[in-house]
Amino acid sequence: MSAAVQLRPGMTDAEWATRCELAAVYRVMYDLGWTDLINTHMSARVPGEPTHFLINNYGETFDEVTASSLIKMDFDGNVVGAEGKFNKAGFTIHSGIYKARPDANCVLHTHTRAGAGLSLIRNGIRPISQDALEVYDEVVYHEYGVPATEEECEALGRSCASGSCVVLLNHGLLTLGETIHGAVMRLYMLERACELELIARTLGEPPVPIADHVVQKYAERMKKYRAREDYGLGEWKGMVRTVERKGHDFRR
Repeated sequence: MSAAVQLRPGMTDAEWATRCELAAVYRVMYDLGWTDLINTHMSARVPGEPTHFLINNYGETFDEVTASSLIKMDFDGNVVGAEGKFNKAGFTIHSGIYKARPDANCVLHTHTRAGAGLSLIRNGIRPISQDALEVYDEVVYHEYGVPATEEECEALGRSCASGSCVVLLNHGLLTLGETIHGAVMRLYMLERACELELIARTLGEPPVPIADHVVQKYAERMKKYRAREDYGLGEWKGMVRTVERKGHDFRR
């Protein structure tokens, strides 16, 4: 057992493993350039504690986040155990989704240029690329609300009830999943769909359409694939190996 675990009495091995994996998410997002200074946030539900989740200590940049620096929160907005700061809007987003989606164990939120740019267009993602088809059947759109309010918390819960790839209009992107690697894979493909959509809108010609029956068949295939526990696992392991080769020390 690491020294960091010993500094936090009562922490289970499962919580520590989740902390290490979530810290890796922050390093991967940093490596991909999907950061916005100290803003945006990634979280994971604590195994065996359905009303608690882990999130970044607000103020740390993504390359500073480690397993032990993550803070634990409950659904009432309390920091549990060690002291830490949290982004109030982030708490609203993550608690609202965990309350509404008991199946979700990870929630990821970004303000990338492609995601934020696409969020300015209502129903902006079209089934015009293979990348878009990876997530198209799970995409939902959420109206911009007043941040850090109970109303927004409840509204987010309603929006994500019918989809795990959320375009937050006028804001950015959000994905959720039963596993961390599943949520990351959704975010990667949603980001790709946004990038290609924005490129398509600059070409001066309409995109080549994909036949409706192909879109439907692809959705059926993806629904089965995403239901597997190993959905996105191979890609995730590769991402983690990449940041490890660069010397990122997040398991502390």
